[in-house]
Amino acid sequence: MEDLSHDSVNRFLLRERYEPKDLFDEVKLHINLVGGTLSADDTVIDKPHSDPKLTELIAYIYSGRHHRIVKGIQLITLYYTDLSDKSVPVNYRPT
Repeated sequence: MEDLSHDSVNRFLLRERYEPKDLFDEVKLHINLVGGTLSADDTVIDKPHSDPKLTELIAYIYSGRHHRIVKGIQLITLYYTDLSDKSVPVNYRPT
């Protein structure tokens, strides 16, 4: 899985329209699910000049950085690393 990039995972998800469970079913064959670490991070990408009515991913989201609701894209990143240092990055954009 060394040749698996986060961009290729994103393109795969956008192209195929699979559900998160479908991706997990593919990945679980290549990693050890016992004793690993799952890291999560949520980020708001500010898009103050975008129109939420015209852009699908733009929404009003609470930003911890600004301590208020802002226009932007919410991005949730999950990164799993098993005990043998094999890792799988996955980005998720709630709609």
